[in-house]
Amino acid sequence: MTDTDSTTATGSDGFAQLSPDVIIDAIESQPDLLCDGRLLALNSYENRVYRVGIEDAQPLIAKFYRPQRWSREQILEEHAFAIELASHDIPVVAPVATADGRTLRESNGFEFALYPVKGGRTPELDNPEQLQLIGRFIARLHLVAESGTFIHRPRLDTETLGTRSASYLIDGDRLPLELRAAYKSLTTDLLDKVEARFDSYRGVREIRLHGDFHPGNILWRDDKPHIVDLDDARTGPAVQDLWLFLSGDRFYQQDRLADLLDGYTMFRQFDPAELGLIEALRTLRIIHYASWLDQRREEPAFQQAFPWLASARYWDDHILALKEQSSALDEPVLHWD
Repeated sequence: MTDTDSTTATGSDGFAQLSPDVIIDAIESQPDLLCDGRLLALNSYENRVYRVGIEDAQPLIAKFYRPQRWSREQILEEHAFAIELASHDIPVVAPVATADGRTLRESNGFEFALYPVKGGRTPELDNPEQLQLIGRFIARLHLVAESGTFIHRPRLDTETLGTRSASYLIDGDRLPLELRAAYKSLTTDLLDKVEARFDSYRGVREIRLHGDFHPGNILWRDDKPHIVDLDDARTGPAVQDLWLFLSGDRFYQQDRLADLLDGYTMFRQFDPAELGLIEALRTLRIIHYASWLDQRREEPAFQQAFPWLASARYWDDHILALKEQSSALDEPVLHWD
């Protein structure tokens, strides 16, 4: 997830100058760090992330932030949140600070952060015990999160993730001409439904969130999750950090929800009213994801990873997914006893 209004211009690649030499220079500009020549690009598209070998020390993860995406204050607030969570023994991988406490570093025009290496695999979503444990850690994360507020990080809302994302695709002539009118009509109706759903649950409490808590942001090792990538931390309803573990048909989702909340409610109360927001949040993510991909489609990394972007088949599948969401928003809400 990323905000449409804070990204670099379509067609530009903010990382064009981030060569291996620039990366190594950045690492070695830090006190007492000398690269041993090993440099491995990791699976990340919004930012650039590398595993870097260090002489006579453990390797580090170097995360180079996409220029102009977040302000310095927003990045520092993300770092402070991660460090706060880690200080409460929540297994969040927090940035490494310098001797004087700085976590955001700069070199050759790039802002970057360093992290310890934590290995692991994605969790097994068919494993009730793992889902219960994930639920417990999310609840503990939320207990800390609700003790403070974000000042600079964004809020999860329909305008940013839905309306602006759809407008970018329609008004920016990014869609095939023959699909624009239908897409505008479909997304207008969908976002009206989403906004109505949010209006129905205005009393739901909003807290600080991980924001993009999907299975790929958990590294499972030694029966313990390592939580990574708070890059999309924002304010919103607690269910935002839960629903991304729910996929498949309604019955499958219902079972997974029960497992998650069995663990979650061991540490924190859950407001069942938030379940009514799941399909609205899923709809926003589908619209926003399409916009995000399109904004990056001229970057070499995206062209290599997503060669099907902007194809007629891709847009047909995307529109079909939105039509299915329209139906999902009319179905009964998932329940939890």
